Amino acid sequence: MKSTMQDAPLLISGIMRHGESIYSEKRVFTVTPDGVEEATFLQIAKRAEQLAAALTKLGVRSGDRVGTFMWNNQAHMEAYFAVPSMGAVLHTLNIRLFPEQLAYIINHAEDEILIVDASLATLLAKVRDQIPLVKTIILHGEDPSGLLGETLDYETLISAERPGYEWPVLDERDAAIMCYTSGTTGNPKGVVYSHRSTWLHSMAQSAANSVGLCEKDRCLVIVPMFHVNAWGTVFTSFFAGVELIMPQMYLQGAPIIKMVRELRPTISLGVPTVWNDVLRVAESTPETDFSSLRAILVGGAAVPRSMIVTFRDVYGIDVIQGWGMTETSPLAAVSNPPAGTPKELEIEYRVKAGRIVAGVELRITDDNGTVLPRDGKTIGEFEIRGPWVTASYFGVDDPEKFRDGWLRTGDIGTLDGEGYLTVTDRTKDVIKSGGEWISSVELELAVMEHPSVFEAAVVAVPDEKWQERPLCCVVLQPGASVSAEELKEFLAERVAKWWLPERWSFIESVPKTSVGKFDKKVLRAQYAEGTLEVVVVN
Repeated sequence: MKSTMQDAPLLISGIMRHGESIYSEKRVFTVTPDGVEEATFLQIAKRAEQLAAALTKLGVRSGDRVGTFMWNNQAHMEAYFAVPSMGAVLHTLNIRLFPEQLAYIINHAEDEILIVDASLATLLAKVRDQIPLVKTIILHGEDPSGLLGETLDYETLISAERPGYEWPVLDERDAAIMCYTSGTTGNPKGVVYSHRSTWLHSMAQSAANSVGLCEKDRCLVIVPMFHVNAWGTVFTSFFAGVELIMPQMYLQGAPIIKMVRELRPTISLGVPTVWNDVLRVAESTPETDFSSLRAILVGGAAVPRSMIVTFRDVYGIDVIQGWGMTETSPLAAVSNPPAGTPKELEIEYRVKAGRIVAGVELRITDDNGTVLPRDGKTIGEFEIRGPWVTASYFGVDDPEKFRDGWLRTGDIGTLDGEGYLTVTDRTKDVIKSGGEWISSVELELAVMEHPSVFEAAVVAVPDEKWQERPLCCVVLQPGASVSAEELKEFLAERVAKWWLPERWSFIESVPKTSVGKFDKKVLRAQYAEGTLEVVVVN
């Protein structure tokens, strides 16, 4: 027996139609050097129609890749909807990649048209002669330098077209968006999202047991739009009527505090390093006002307990951890406490990586692929599957990343019976000392509990006796002073004795990847080269 339900495809154009129809007067705010620009959902949808018409005249056809090299802003959002809805594929380019990696992914994805913010023209100019497949560059804004050669003006293209583009009926499994991984060894790998996976991910993100984004929200989107589709928020905005604040290049503590005070978001998304800087600046900013925020969603790395406690106790804001990766679109788990949890015990759930959201499945396995128990104690590698989890990489065979239909995440940790996971390390970062495992993540979080520590990153370094031992690299708070001996004594009350690092290095800043995560491979290389000043405490 078959159902009699209608079978309409799940398309991004459908998300856009819903947003422009039901939430037509909802707004998107873009922060510029001259103030804040506003546009309604209806205006953005109509401009997306004009952009699609212009791209069609430029020869863009179904399946063609259109790259974006842009900040978080309204024009980027217009491309988010126009390109996939017309049947082409949106490829968001990471503006912080090294030139050789940037050229590689443009060529690998076979981008033929790029839409570029003028303020980023000098960055793209470094690889212009290395991307021969790119036929046309559309420039958003004015760039008097002329470094990119002949370009087309975004606003001129838009204004030459009329709204009313007829969105085609596509197969919901067609490619819609491409995003390449970051912070990996070797070349970045491409993940291709479908219309269907994007639609389902938007539904998951708006579920109350998940992030719970809804029309009562105004979201400050700090996570870059080139990083896993700004964690899917742009599409969820039209799906659920969420207003957005687009900060462009203003991603430091002071401008973020100003945006929160003046534009009154209810929720914001960003990596821990950003929120660490926000807290640092907020301490010396009397006009700090976080009263509009109900929560902040933090992902990309583990969040120190002290950060969660400070936001809760000082500013009355809940910190929600989100766990996922480029390959999972990225939402896979959210650290909401279970119903009925006493207020004083909620922190024990908020420090976890999250609880699996409906729609995806998670398991932990050992090195041989044996499925391990969900007891909250047994440590293994997380493997995941679901309708918005990739089954392969674009144009690259990587069979080691997949097992029996499950994606091997490279994250190590525990999974309990309630579906909460605790990430203890990445497979590439875990420290094997004397045959036993030491979690670099747990050490980092423990060190960052010290009030004099701003950031801490722990890496494995060679040791003649124990094979590997932890090296702790510390960034102090401005004006703070603490010795390696004092930090080791502080740690002694929080971790096993044999975990305590003998090697310490005080550095000005922790190197970051292009999406703001700790770049531990740089620290390992600096140690091997002898460029780190290391203090040994036995």
